Amino acid sequence: MENKTFVIVGTQWGDEGKGKIIDVLSPKADYIVRFQGGNNAGHTVVVNDEKFILHLLPSGIINSMGKCVIGAGVVVDIEVLLKEIEELEKRGRKLDNLFIDERAHVIMPYHIEMDKAKEEAMGANKIGTTQRGIGPCYIDKIARNGIRIGDLLEPERFKDKLEWNVKEKNDMLTRYGKATFDLEELYERFMKLAEKIRHRIIDGVVEINEAIEEGKQVLFEGAQALMLDIDYGTYPYVTSSSPTAGGVTVGTGVSPKKINRILGVMKAYTTRVGEGPFPTELNDEMGEKLRAVGHEYGATTGRPRRCGWLDLVIGRYAVLIDGLTDIVLTKIDVLTGFEKIKVAVGYEIDGKIYNSYPGNLRKSKPLNIVYDELPGWTEDITQIKNYDELPENCKKYIEYIEKKLKCNVSMISVGPERSQNIYRYDLTEIVK
Repeated sequence: MENKTFVIVGTQWGDEGKGKIIDVLSPKADYIVRFQGGNNAGHTVVVNDEKFILHLLPSGIINSMGKCVIGAGVVVDIEVLLKEIEELEKRGRKLDNLFIDERAHVIMPYHIEMDKAKEEAMGANKIGTTQRGIGPCYIDKIARNGIRIGDLLEPERFKDKLEWNVKEKNDMLTRYGKATFDLEELYERFMKLAEKIRHRIIDGVVEINEAIEEGKQVLFEGAQALMLDIDYGTYPYVTSSSPTAGGVTVGTGVSPKKINRILGVMKAYTTRVGEGPFPTELNDEMGEKLRAVGHEYGATTGRPRRCGWLDLVIGRYAVLIDGLTDIVLTKIDVLTGFEKIKVAVGYEIDGKIYNSYPGNLRKSKPLNIVYDELPGWTEDITQIKNYDELPENCKKYIEYIEKKLKCNVSMISVGPERSQNIYRYDLTEIVK
């Protein structure tokens, strides 16, 4: 039976426009599965000029009739999740198709306070987290102290775990000089929350694998992106999970053998939110222009994004680690009007040229960027549907990327609306 699995991952530092791409590809999907991260993610979906900003909910939930599953690799702030559900239902969306794997870990209020306290204590050395408790929740998961969604269905088991955690976290918060938590208050609060999500809790591993075996179309969506990966990103300025294609298998319990197609979403330039290395960053008028034209502000935090030229050193790294079968190029319309467009193709560090991303690139390490320069275009491309109708220099830019990365650019986004796309090769089969 034909395998109909598709993975959508980010190839830079996040904010590549994955939300829109997932939304566009989701209507035919029988399942949309979020495999990692938490509400530190922000996916923006625009439908008929109506904007939806999602943090925990799978982006595919806006237009899909299939089942949407929050997988085991996700950390869940239940109160944030319920608020998102409520807000979408107020806007006329039915969310009867939303489910949560019983193995997903719960972000507790003490995780959020620990996150804030640690960032404050680190001062100038802070990581730049969203302070939503993501890291501390993953710490508890790895330390085997975590509370999982399924634990909420067993009150005694939940209380035993909670008692240990409250004692430990209160000791730590006291050392930070912060307020502590009351065991009974937290217990009662989460027992009430458990009743509100009980009907959504499933064994996601069994259900998703059975769906794949039955030939159903399953779309896996990630948050963040490769360069924020806990192992392969710009450590320590990274997230606490694995946003790579490999994260699908550990975050959902699906074998790598069952993954058919891996689509890497790549912005036509590069942005980053928060601290950490960013080789092609432009701290000048060009960077300001990219930010202004591209509306580069974080969906979760509202923070202005750092902006720079497209970095194909990172692009090669993404093709290598994610095993990309396709590239989805987004926001290329933002480059309209630039006379010249630069593309990073190498880093020079201590006299040596690196064509692949170094494993230990530090923010303070001096480097020179090796750039290629391509001619720009001035024509408005936002209404173009056919690749052949794009300006010649725009096509040359796209084909340059394909040649350098040895990977097809199968979809080109020319605007924020879900209709503003150009499809190439056989990607149309997924959408139509």
